Amino acid sequence: MTKLKIKSGDTVKVIAGDHKGQEGKVQKVLIDKNKAIVEGINLVKKHTKPSAQNPQGGIVEKEAAIHISNLSLLTSKGETTRVGFKMDGDKKVRFSKKSNEVI
Repeated sequence: MTKLKIKSGDTVKVIAGDHKGQEGKVQKVLIDKNKAIVEGINLVKKHTKPSAQNPQGGIVEKEAAIHISNLSLLTSKGETTRVGFKMDGDKKVRFSKKSNEVI
C-alpha cells in the first residue's frame, strides 16, 4: 500500500492537464488507483437509465477522478506546496515544505 500525501477535505490546485489552474476540495481519494475526485473539476456527462431513484433518466454531470500527480496541496495562504511528514511529539503530522506549517 502506498502512502498518499493528499487526504479528503484538502484544498488542492490542478498543476497539469486540461483543468490546470483550477482549485477545489478533495471529496474522495481512490488509494488503489492513485487518483482523487475533486469538487467541480474534471466534470463528465454520464448517461443514466431511468431507475426508481431517477425515473426520468437523462444526462448527469459528475466529477471524474484526477491522478494525484496532477494535484498540488494549497497552504492556508493559497499557495501550492509540497508535503512532508515529521514527528510532532509522538504524533506523525503532515507539513508544508514551503512555509513549514503543520497541515
